[in-house]
Amino acid sequence: MIVTLIVVCEIGFWVLLAAGLAARYLLKMPRTGVALLLCEPLLEVLLLVVTAIDLKNGADPSWKHGLAAVYIGYTVGHGHRTVKWLDGHAAHRFGGAPPPVKPPRYGMARARHEGAVWLGSVAAAAVASGLLLLAIWYVGDDGNTDGLRSWIFVAWRAAGIHGLIALSYAIWPKKAPHGLSHDLHGRAHGTSHDASRHGSAVPARDPEHVSDLLVRRTGKDEEQV
Repeated sequence: MIVTLIVVCEIGFWVLLAAGLAARYLLKMPRTGVALLLCEPLLEVLLLVVTAIDLKNGADPSWKHGLAAVYIGYTVGHGHRTVKWLDGHAAHRFGGAPPPVKPPRYGMARARHEGAVWLGSVAAAAVASGLLLLAIWYVGDDGNTDGLRSWIFVAWRAAGIHGLIALSYAIWPKKAPHGLSHDLHGRAHGTSHDASRHGSAVPARDPEHVSDLLVRRTGKDEEQV
């Protein structure tokens, strides 16, 4: 029953997310959309309550109960980021908002982004471990809690592997392609040079455009003379 409920909660998560975004941007009912999105944590609460009741009724702690704790932890650690990402795309597609900013792909900016995502995995492992320890305490010494303890190791092993991957982006920063790197450097240089003269960050003027303006200005001066 626990595994079935996990599947139901996962399906319910996406159904509520789709319904909330549709109400917010297609039906122009933002309050209803927010209310539907706020109902998503209730799914995790339901799963937690059912898991506790199952243990209370004498069920032997097993991998199913550990999986439920890990699922809740993952939702806490990464669910908000998923909702925010989809909300940004829905706002752009249906609400006329600007396109969401894509995460950085190169250099230390990518490393910082990967580190922030890894913190979500740490939060997921911490929440899962807390729930598993509560379940172990709830069962007590009379029951077999080895299955629950093993899931604590699984949660932190996953967070550790994710941490090593995130750390690799800081040790070996991913470099942008040569042409892209040169173009970005040129744009940044032009922007900063023009900003230093005008006191604001505006793009550098095109040389041909400047030359054309000078020619027109010179022609007007000659006509006046």
